[in-house]
Amino acid sequence: MPYLSYADAPRAIDWLVQLGFSVVARQDDGGRVVHCELRLGGAVIMAGSDDADYTVAPLSGQSTGAGVYLVVDDVDGTFRRAVASGGTSVIEPEDTPWGSRRARVLDPAGREWTFGSYRPGGQEDPGQ
Repeated sequence: MPYLSYADAPRAIDWLVQLGFSVVARQDDGGRVVHCELRLGGAVIMAGSDDADYTVAPLSGQSTGAGVYLVVDDVDGTFRRAVASGGTSVIEPEDTPWGSRRARVLDPAGREWTFGSYRPGGQEDPGQ
């Protein structure tokens, strides 16, 4: 499961909730999010407030060089929600030559998220 820290963790958590994630656990301390666990189906994301002044890699072409790939049933709907709630479109929903559907956005903090139908190993259910 990815762990991501954000300068504005409450905003990032709100964005993830807009995508369909549910907050499972959250601990705040003095305006900082110390820990937050979010789930969407079989996907788990851990998020919290930055503890330093981190730099997020800028977009170069269609990628920042690293990101989160989230398997979803509705690529187009997830993409629309991501952009409507403050994400930046990088790759609009498209069918790929390798047989999946995908889309890519930058979250409000500039981190890369790809939504797709590709299931590693050809699994029907990512929880298998």
